[in-house]
Amino acid sequence: QVQLVESGGGLVQAGGSLRLSCAASGRTFSGYRMGWFRQAPGKEREFVAHISWSGLSTYYADSVKGRFTISRDNAKNTVYLNMNSLKPEDTAVYYCAAGRGPNYSGSAADYDYWGQGTQVTVSS
Repeated sequence: QVQLVESGGGLVQAGGSLRLSCAASGRTFSGYRMGWFRQAPGKEREFVAHISWSGLSTYYADSVKGRFTISRDNAKNTVYLNMNSLKPEDTAVYYCAAGRGPNYSGSAADYDYWGQGTQVTVSS
């Protein structure tokens, strides 16, 4: 079992920045690839970013590429999402997720553990 707790969400104006954190406990954090997803009201959960267990490989949704950066600190059992140049359409509940296996996936079905989510609201 892996327990995930997100933090860092909040209200920010368009063009602003936020840094989300996801603290993990339980099984060895470094053995899991990690992802960030988001879900806006009335919409399906969508992939945002992925990072491999080593941190050497990252993938991003086209909608956030160049604005968001995912990183991890395995010594601190924490994964981060730095969000810059935020837009109103980035408003959503953001979830971190942990997945077993070595390969990248942008599908929520391929992740085994989820946090409770943190709200990000971007005002125009």
